[in-house]
Amino acid sequence: MTTAHTSTSTSTSTSTFGPLRSLRRRSLVAVLVGAGVMLTPLPALAHSTAPASVSAPPQTIVAADHTAQIVVDTAMAQLGKPYVWGAAGPSAFDCSGLAEYAYGAAGLSLPHSSAMQSTMGVAVSESSLQPGDLVFFYSPVSHVGIYIGNGQIVHAPTEGDVVKVSDIAYMGLYAGARRLS
Repeated sequence: MTTAHTSTSTSTSTSTFGPLRSLRRRSLVAVLVGAGVMLTPLPALAHSTAPASVSAPPQTIVAADHTAQIVVDTAMAQLGKPYVWGAAGPSAFDCSGLAEYAYGAAGLSLPHSSAMQSTMGVAVSESSLQPGDLVFFYSPVSHVGIYIGNGQIVHAPTEGDVVKVSDIAYMGLYAGARRLS
């Protein structure tokens, strides 16, 4: 005797629950941030409706002086290299390691800490940014990029990503900028 089994499966479409998962994720992020829990910034924004982080860099970046030009040129030459926490080049970088490496090429020594870098040089308003300035994010400061003009920075964002150009507006939580050259 043969018994036929019919299976009725109920599958849930990810398109139905995808927005709910995203909403729950954003709600959890909001609760954690409100409670003072520090999150890695870019993964927390990965499922948000923020604009794309990667931008086309300007064709030519002209800095105000020779030192800043070396910083910008050195940082831009690292595009596509992987993010590795604690790395300061030449084959991988974290955010402060990229700044340390680029400024080192110009003969300026920086500590390997975005918080410590944010106390160096002179403060610069966002409206007065020039290519080569260091731009800081979050409170307390936990991320740094190098301004390249046109509202953009070159930076090493986070684990699993690469050195790239992003719009400052995408980064969120702007904390200030410093000029060292």
